[in-house]
Amino acid sequence: MALIKRQSANDNEENIFWVTMSDLLLGLAIVFITLFVVAMTGFTQQTIQQQKIQMEVSEKIGEQLKKADVKAEIDEMTGDLNISDVELFELGSYVLSARGKKLLDKLAPIYINTIFADKELSEKIKYIVIQGHTDSHMFAGVKSKDEQFIRNMDLSLKRANAVADYMFKTNYNKQYADHFRKILVVEGKSFNEPIIVNGVEDYNKSRRVELKLEVQDWNVATALGLKR
Repeated sequence: MALIKRQSANDNEENIFWVTMSDLLLGLAIVFITLFVVAMTGFTQQTIQQQKIQMEVSEKIGEQLKKADVKAEIDEMTGDLNISDVELFELGSYVLSARGKKLLDKLAPIYINTIFADKELSEKIKYIVIQGHTDSHMFAGVKSKDEQFIRNMDLSLKRANAVADYMFKTNYNKQYADHFRKILVVEGKSFNEPIIVNGVEDYNKSRRVELKLEVQDWNVATALGLKR
C-alpha cells in the first residue's frame, strides 16, 4: 500500500519563508551590483573629465612657455609644473635668488594668464596649489627625526610662500587677481615626497617647488554647466 506523506501547514510556511528570503537576498545583490556599476562608471567619467581638463591646461601652458623660451618641467597628463630649487633659492634658504625672480618674472604671467584667459576653462579649476618640497638631508645638530621633519616642513612652506608672494608681484593681468587669490593654496611637504632615481633619492630633484592643478569635481562642473 502506497504511503502518502502529508505536508503540514508549518512545512508550507517554512518553504514560503525561505523562498521569500532567497528572492530578497537576490534582489539586494542585484541592487548592490547595480549601484556598484553606477558608482564606478561615475568615478571613471569623473577621472577622465578631470584628466582631460588637466591635459588641456598643460598643453596651453606648455606651448606658451616654449614660445617664451622658459625652461620648466610640466607634466602633460596632470598639468603639474616642476621648478627646481636650484633655479629659485640658494641651498638652505627660502629667499628667492635674483635668478629665481628672473625666472618667475617670465613664468608666472604665462601660467596665470593662460589659465584665466579662458573663463570656461578657469572655472573648472578648483585650486592652484603651490607646493614646496625638500630633500631628506638632515640639519646639522638636529638628532630627532621629528624635529628634522618639522624643520624641513618649515623650509618647504616658506619656499612655497615665497614663490606665491612673488607671483603676485609679477606683470600678470591684474584683472585675474581676485580669482587667483580665491583658488590659491600654499603647502609645505617637507621631505615626504622625494624623487627616487634607480632606487636612490636624487637630492637636487627632490628640492623643488611644484605648481599643481586640482580640478572641480565632475558633478560640480556638470551642475555649473561647465561640462563639455
